[in-house]
Parts: sequence; C-alpha cells; structure tokens
Amino acid sequence: MITFILNNKTIKTSAHSGMTLLDFVRYEQRLTGTKIGCREGDCGACTVLVGTLENDTISYQSITSCISPLGNAHGKHIVTVEGTNLKDKLTTAQEAMKANYATQCGFCTPGFVVALTGFAISNSDKNYNKALDAISGNICRCTGYKSIENAAYQVVETLENQEKNSFKWLIENGFIPEYFEGIPKHLKAIEADDLDQPKGKYVAGGTDLYVQQADNLIDNSVHLIQEKSFLKGIEINNGICNIGANSTVTDLWNHTELNSYFPNLKKHLKLVSSEQIRNMASFGGNLVNASPIGDMTIFFLALNSDITIINPADKERQLPLKEFYQDYKTYDLKDGELIKTISFKLPTKDSYFNFEKVCKRTHLDIASVNSAIHISVENEKIQEAHVSIGGVAAIPKYLHKTSAFLNGKSLTSEIILEASDILQNEISPISDVRGSSDYKRLLGRQLFFAHFTELFPKQFTLNDFVQHA
Repeated sequence: MITFILNNKTIKTSAHSGMTLLDFVRYEQRLTGTKIGCREGDCGACTVLVGTLENDTISYQSITSCISPLGNAHGKHIVTVEGTNLKDKLTTAQEAMKANYATQCGFCTPGFVVALTGFAISNSDKNYNKALDAISGNICRCTGYKSIENAAYQVVETLENQEKNSFKWLIENGFIPEYFEGIPKHLKAIEADDLDQPKGKYVAGGTDLYVQQADNLIDNSVHLIQEKSFLKGIEINNGICNIGANSTVTDLWNHTELNSYFPNLKKHLKLVSSEQIRNMASFGGNLVNASPIGDMTIFFLALNSDITIINPADKERQLPLKEFYQDYKTYDLKDGELIKTISFKLPTKDSYFNFEKVCKRTHLDIASVNSAIHISVENEKIQEAHVSIGGVAAIPKYLHKTSAFLNGKSLTSEIILEASDILQNEISPISDVRGSSDYKRLLGRQLFFAHFTELFPKQFTLNDFVQHA
C-alpha cells in the first residue's frame, strides 16, 4: 500500500507503483492544476514539491511529476499547486506573477508558482540567481520570460526579512497555507511501512527510464530503489570520495567539501539539467542508462572513477568505470546487480578538473558533444591526465590513447595539438539530429582545446591552437 500526504490529505492507495505521480494526481485525485506538457521532464508544467522528513525536520524539493513513479511518493509530502492555495487570496508567489504580468495563456503558470513556492521554503540562499535556478526547468512560450524574472525578483525581495527556515514566518507572510506547520507531525502519524517491492525493472529517480519506457513501466512491475539507504550518501576519506549510486546531482551541488575541491562544480552541474531534474536523477541511473552523451558519465570517466557493483546476495565487485561500457547501451552488469558506489581520487593542489558541453540550448538540453578532463601538472610537466568525451562514439568514451600520450609530457601548445590529433583518431562520430560527424569532430577538437584555455588561461589562448589546427 502506497501511503503519503497529498497537500493536506492522507493517501493510501493500491495503485500500481509504476504509474506516474502526474497521472495519479490528475486522474485519480482530479487535481488538474498540475499540467501535462512534454511528459519528458523538460517543460516544468507538471512541477510538484516533495517533502521528506528527517530528524523531525521536513525539507522540500521540486520535481517533474510526469517522469516520477507514484511509489517514490511513499512516506512523503506531495504538494501540488492546489496545496499552495490560501483561502480567498493569492499567495505571495501568485501575487508576484500577477503583479508583474507574468502569465498569458496560463498553462505553465502553476508550475512556476510551485517552483517559486519551493524556492521560498527551501534551505537554500534566498538570492535572485538562486530564484532563477529554481524556475530553470519551467518553460513558457508566451511571455519572453522578463516578466517572470521580475516576479522571481519580487519574491526574493519579500523574503529578505525571513526568519531562517521558519514555516510560521512563511505562513504569516502568505507564502504557504497554515497546514504546512503540522506536516512533520502528520507524516509521523501516517506510519508508512516499507513499500512492498515486487520483482521487476529497477527504477531510482526515473528521469531516464520514464522518458524512454513510460508506457512499459506503467503497465509492468517495477522495483523502486530510490529510498534504499545503502545506495545513498557521499563520504570523503583519505583523499577518496565515495558517492552512493542513489545520490543526486543536487546532493553534489550542496556538498560543501566537494565544492572546495571543485571550485567550478556548480558551474559545471548547471550545464547538466534543470533544478527539478537535478533533484531527482540518480548517478547510478545515469551510468546504467549508458547514453553516449550522459553528462555525469563523462564527468566521472574523467575522474578515472571506479564503481562498486553489488548482487542480490550482497556480494560486491569493483571495476574501473572506463571498463564498464562494452557497446552501445551494453555494459558489464549481470541480472540482479546494482551499482552501489562511485569512487574517485579527489583533486590535489597540483591537479585540475574541467567539464565542457555544447548543445543547441545552453541549458536544459542533451549534449551534441561533451567532454571532461582531470590533469595533474608539476613544474610545467603533465604527471597524469584523464580525458573523456561524449557524443562521438557508441559509448561514453574514455580517451585511452590521448590520456596516455599526455602523461609525462611538457604542458605546451605543441603537445596539446599532437594530443588533439590522437583524439581525432580515437573517436568515430556519426551524423544525427544533433549534428553531422564533421561538426562533432570539430566540437571534440574545440572542447579539448577549451579545457586548457579554461584551466591555464595565462598560458594558452584559443588562438594558440586554432592557428595551427
């Protein structure tokens, strides 16, 4: 029995756990403010909030309900736009949208309102850029966005005097209805036991699988693993980072210590997806989706990561991530096995990391080509290099020959140009909707050069490479 709180109502349902949360909300509960748009997690019209109780404190994140399995709501507080409403007046987020003429046809408006409300009740910094991040996964075809940005700015201004993490203050200032204050006690009282899990396809966040296989997952048994504790968490010990396969991009984004090791981490992760998807998508799911252009796969390949795989008997085995992929959508994972952790050495004072991505839109898009590098340099000599690239082969590509060539070489433009030639011989792009093979080769070359101009700006400019390439 799936048990959760939907707005201010306790839900106990025997509905199929693989159906989407969106369909349950709209068709079973008749809460039609949550809209059906793309059904791919791209437009944000179906945005809802998910509240999770930990140590008597509830935290909220926005997600796209169109690609979230209903079973993942078990034990949580789900908030739709109807659940944000106040009696006989607009909420602060709704009023900001109205005052700034930030709605026209209105189809996308509920998603924006929910995302802005989630921003207001989150534990994140209450600044304008963070507000824009919160609505980064919401698309509007009518307004041109400036009026929506102004609405977000108005919300931020109202929050300037907020008492830290105070539901009472948010209620008094019209952000959320009164019932929110009692949700932690309400969640404790519903006694949501562990969800009975049938044998079926493993599903974590669902952000890849529900885009590709929604109809199949809705009709067949799924085994939801998002809440399995042994797959969660980020630990740092003796210079090694271990990331649970169920950890999300948001977990990485919010990890203070990792941000100190990767100064541009948030800049890189912002290229990956919208905030709603960053809140949902698991790293394990990203790896086993085996997309040749999976952003986080390319990220972890350049860190020369190892993965730990666990079977139903709790036996574990380890292998380098660069040996995991065998062919298109084919990888070294046996029936019943799961990726448990991803591990890598943290950067040192002599090492550098960079991630680059080119796609048709700057954000919220699938890469045409993406690439990452982790390189150690001492006394102008490359001690170790690991380079990865996506979109130019049948698998996420670790560049074995290019990386090996760079090891031990002097850090000069001549060496980088030679390495670029080796890179071109290692890749085999094909023409598709994201670009011709020639275009992808060009992108591969330019992104490789961009790593060095970004990491060593005093030493290299793009002209150092373009003139000779």
